[in-house]
Parts: sequence; structure tokens; C-alpha cells
Amino acid sequence: MERGSPGLRRLCREVAKFGAVGGVGVLVNLGVFNLVRHVTDLQVVRASVIATVVAIVFNYIGFRYFAYRDRDKTRRTREMSLFLLFSAIGLVIENGVLYTATYGFGWDSPLQSNVFKFLGIGIATLFRFWSYRSWVFRALPVREPAEETVARGGRSESRPRQQVP
Repeated sequence: MERGSPGLRRLCREVAKFGAVGGVGVLVNLGVFNLVRHVTDLQVVRASVIATVVAIVFNYIGFRYFAYRDRDKTRRTREMSLFLLFSAIGLVIENGVLYTATYGFGWDSPLQSNVFKFLGIGIATLFRFWSYRSWVFRALPVREPAEETVARGGRSESRPRQQVP
């Protein structure tokens, strides 16, 4: 016995795949962020921007070839342009939170930086999920089963074509 509608199951699978790619992307982002902070003298937000860009590249590969591999692939240039546009907006959201915490409130210890970096990632992720699924990795149109016209008692009637197992 199946539970839930097919649309809901599809959305749950999509969220799970997005979450899997995004979860690894968060680890990449935070890992690169902390590495850059510890091996360079870059300011916190600059280190964060570098980490975010590395994570964006990782995430595109994961989304295109794992999470959204079944989506429309006919317009890759448009897809890439929109992905970069929405990723840049996400970068501003993510690093805006870190910037505000660091320079607005003076919260710049390593722990505070990681907390606000993570919070910024979370807020930006909500925007990215909506924009990527709505605009970048668009679903292919659902194909309806072909209908055949059947003559019944002198009048035509449409009914779905029987599928052969």
C-alpha cells in the first residue's frame, strides 16, 4: 500500500537529494573557511567569500549530476547563468549575516564566526532551494499517457491508452 501522493513523494526525494548535496557543500564551505582563516591573514568575510565560491562549484556539480540529473538539460548556458546569479545572491545573503555579526556587533571570535557563517548558510539555503528548483533546474513537463479514440455505439469516446507491462 502506497502512502502519500506521487507529487509529495517526488518533493521529499528532491529535498533529500538537495539536502545530501547541500550537507556536503556546507562541510566543504566551513572546511575551506576555517582552512583559509588559519593559513592566511585574510579578513573573516573575505575568507568566507572564498569558501562560498568553492562550495558553489562543488554544489553545481552535485546538483546537476545527482540531485537534478533528470531535469531539463537542453539549455545549459541559461542554466549555468541562472545558477551563478542565484548563487551570487545566496553568497550575499550568507556573507551579509557574517558581515553584520563581525563588523556590526564585533562578534569575531572563531566560534562566533563559525556560528554566524553557519546561520548565514542556513538562511541562504532556503533562498537557493526555492530559486534552483523554480528557475535553474526546471522540471521537464509531465507527459500524459497518449489517449486513443474508441468508437462506442456510433459516437467517439476518449480514454487513456492501456500500457503494456
